[in-house]
Amino acid sequence: MFTESRFTVLIAGAGPTGLTLAIDLARRGVPFRIVEKSPTPYAGSRGKGVQPRTQEILEDLGVLDRFREFGGDYPELLIHLPGGATTTRRMAELHAPTPAVPYPNILMVPQWRTAELLTGRLAELGGRVELGVEVTGFTQREGGVDVTLSTGERVTTTYLVAADGGRSTIRRALGVGFAGETHDTERMLIADVRLTGLDRDRWHVWPGAQPNSLRLGLCPLPGTEDFQLTAPLAERPDPEDLAPAALQRLVDDVQAQVSLTQVGWTSLYRANIRMVDRYRVGHVFLAGDAAHVHSPAGGQGLNTGIQDAFNLGWKLAAGDDALLDTYEAERLPVAAEVLGISTRLHRRHAENAEDAMRRDDPVLRQLSLTYRDGPLADGTRSASGRLHAGDRAPDAPCGSTRVFDLLRGPHRTLLVFDAPDADLPPESPDLHIHHIVRPGAPAAEGAVVDRDGHAHEAYDVSAPATFLVRPDNYLAGVAHHPRITAMSAGY
Repeated sequence: MFTESRFTVLIAGAGPTGLTLAIDLARRGVPFRIVEKSPTPYAGSRGKGVQPRTQEILEDLGVLDRFREFGGDYPELLIHLPGGATTTRRMAELHAPTPAVPYPNILMVPQWRTAELLTGRLAELGGRVELGVEVTGFTQREGGVDVTLSTGERVTTTYLVAADGGRSTIRRALGVGFAGETHDTERMLIADVRLTGLDRDRWHVWPGAQPNSLRLGLCPLPGTEDFQLTAPLAERPDPEDLAPAALQRLVDDVQAQVSLTQVGWTSLYRANIRMVDRYRVGHVFLAGDAAHVHSPAGGQGLNTGIQDAFNLGWKLAAGDDALLDTYEAERLPVAAEVLGISTRLHRRHAENAEDAMRRDDPVLRQLSLTYRDGPLADGTRSASGRLHAGDRAPDAPCGSTRVFDLLRGPHRTLLVFDAPDADLPPESPDLHIHHIVRPGAPAAEGAVVDRDGHAHEAYDVSAPATFLVRPDNYLAGVAHHPRITAMSAGY
């Protein structure tokens, strides 16, 4: 007999994707469970880059301040040339914050720290991860999924979300294809180490024998005493390559005065670039690495997974079948685009291209990714067409507050510019309404005064207009005078 279901969503996998989804469901009051087959939390640094758009999501979830406390900007590369000379380079130029983009630069945070901070935020909301528990079987039926857990427990849930990684057992059980390629000859050793003999101000890189190739990298991880060690390995690496003595020999070959004092998490990375052709099968959804795996070049995998979760959370909470179909329609094209960028960067690495370490493509920051062509975009746009339904809702300071402050939370938001008498739907816990006006203009009670005009600039407003912002902070639609009164608050 199955136990009576007391939850709506079962999340398999407590990596960044699963944890983000759990946090979003917890703040929405959606009953859920999150299980993780590993008996211990993740211990490695692998996915260490938190992109600007992901930082905006973390701010909405109430945890960005902790990420910024423990993280830092990507350091400058100090390249140690043969003969003792050095040169410096940046993977990407640092950008200054703007009113519309408050977090323009990638933030370095070891993946284990990301998991720790997200788990802490989940605990604050009353949730917890069930470690050492795996989904071992499931059967779909009308209205839900019957699931068997490794503990022997058998439960029912309305929805099952597979966030169980690139080797997802749930994806395999569904029979969903995972198209792409695996490069067996392109392997990388990654390890978290502690050492003496190097400063922590820069990312130390020793080139290989071929031009623009890598022999060894030692990157200081902010908020820790660790460095992340990276080094290419032979086509058929020996298990002993992970031993502390072998790692010390790698270091001795390039910098004899550096001594490893501790070796922690180690991993052999094999280039694997794949994605699914479906994100949904009935009541089962795929997210994160279960749906797409990337080269680490460009720092896209972890970030794309977090954004999968942020797109899916509010749709699961609504429980509307047609709305849930839009998860695949919106996220699959984004994953395909991001995977293409990661693959191009990977090829540059493999070919030892001169610009292999550069990360200047603006798409990597994921701020320009859009759902304009998705089923929820109604084709409306801002005054000059700079913003379209489906685009990211920009930030802007407004007197003593910010647009992101107005958007923060699980609700939809109507931003009403310069239309104090607009006939609007009633405000509710699910729909917040904020009037934004220029200084000295007629205003509704409690209106936000855009003292310096930043919000009007960011939202391309030259005449009265209203923007409906989705719970995941993308634009659902734009209405202009005289259509403001006719704007629907639905999707």
